[in-house]
Parts: sequence; structure tokens; C-alpha cells
Amino acid sequence: MITKMTGLLTRVLDDEVRLEVGPFEYQVMIPEAVRRQLQLRTAQELTLHVTEYLEGNPSGTRFVPRRIGFLTEIELEFFELFCTVEKIGPKKALKAMARPVKEIADAINRQDSRWLSTLPGIGATTAEQIITTLKRKVTKFLMGASPAEPTVVEAPAEPKSKGKQKPATTPAPVSNLPAGDIVEDVYQALMGVGHTPVEARAKLDSLLTCGKPFRSVEEALMLVYSRG
Repeated sequence: MITKMTGLLTRVLDDEVRLEVGPFEYQVMIPEAVRRQLQLRTAQELTLHVTEYLEGNPSGTRFVPRRIGFLTEIELEFFELFCTVEKIGPKKALKAMARPVKEIADAINRQDSRWLSTLPGIGATTAEQIITTLKRKVTKFLMGASPAEPTVVEAPAEPKSKGKQKPATTPAPVSNLPAGDIVEDVYQALMGVGHTPVEARAKLDSLLTCGKPFRSVEEALMLVYSRG
């Protein structure tokens, strides 16, 4: 079974990405929380931690192999734990993980079934079942683990020379793309002011494709509502 894939991110779709590895392009299913982290990283090299399952009707004869990918091993481990809850299979778990792992684990830890029932596809009864099954198993996930931001490698300092100093070099330009954690904060802020997950996602996608930079949640919200 494949456990990790590294390749070029060619497309980010609604619930999947396409990863080019050598001469092949692979479909990898992703949860919404991961999609928000990846939508700005098209054409970049990416490593995904993956698991596989067969999708199909138990009474049928055709099964389709599916890969599900995450940015960190801890996210993958939580997904596999989530699937141990009765009546939650890979598809339902994938849909439900629209929030960061730390937030979901925190809600389970404090036994907040009302919060859990706001996750896509999770009703009140299922939320209670999640708590019953996982409440003693989520401690390690409470710290969470956000995907690391790309590291900027600084050039080694030139040795000092006697005599006239060289003029300072111009610093590299700062990218207009927002950091992944700001994107997540904007999404949560949109949810906090009353938008549904679908509405918040649509507004966030529109914001990220408008071409206007923002460096804070406040700036982002001003852009969102100034665009109507």
C-alpha cells in the first residue's frame, strides 16, 4: 500500500487534487480543511500522506480504488481513528473533516456534541456516538500540527573584506500570497459571522482569486464585503 506521495500539484478541485508523479497524474481525495491549505500551492511540489480504500456497492461487482491524502501524518492518523466510529466510513469521515484536526479533537475532548453536529454529514446521534467512541483517544491530537510554511533559505554571508564595503543587496520581494494559517482564520471568521460552510468556502475562493493581497483577517474581511 502507498503511504506517501511526492509530486507536482497540478489541480485543486472541490474534493480532490491531482498530483503529477513522473509520467503519471494521480487523483487524491482530500477533506475541506486540507483543500483550503492547498488551493494556493498549484504548480508546487507537494508531499501527501495517503491511505487507500475500495469504493463500491457491497452487492456489486465493481470497486474503484481511492486514495485519500493529508499534509501531515497526524491528520492521517486522526482520519483513520475517526473511521473506527460506527457507521462512519472513509467517505463520511472525509466529508466531516472540514475543520482542522485540533478543533475536532478539542470538541470531542470536551464532549461538545452540538459543535460536532455542525460538521458536514454529522447529525446529533452520530455526534454522540463519536464522543462515546473517541473521548478517551484524542489527547494526542489536541496539540494539532499545522503544515509547515515553506522555509526561506538565506544565502551565506559574504566574508568581510577590508576597504570599501559593498552596497547592501536588495531583499527579495515578499509574496502577495497569504500564509496558510491566515486562510484558515479567514474561513473560521466567515463561519463565525453566520455563513454556512458552503457560503464561507465560496467567499474565500472568490477572495483568493481576486488578485488583491491581504495580511490579516481584518483586511481579508474588508475585501470580501467590499466585493459584495
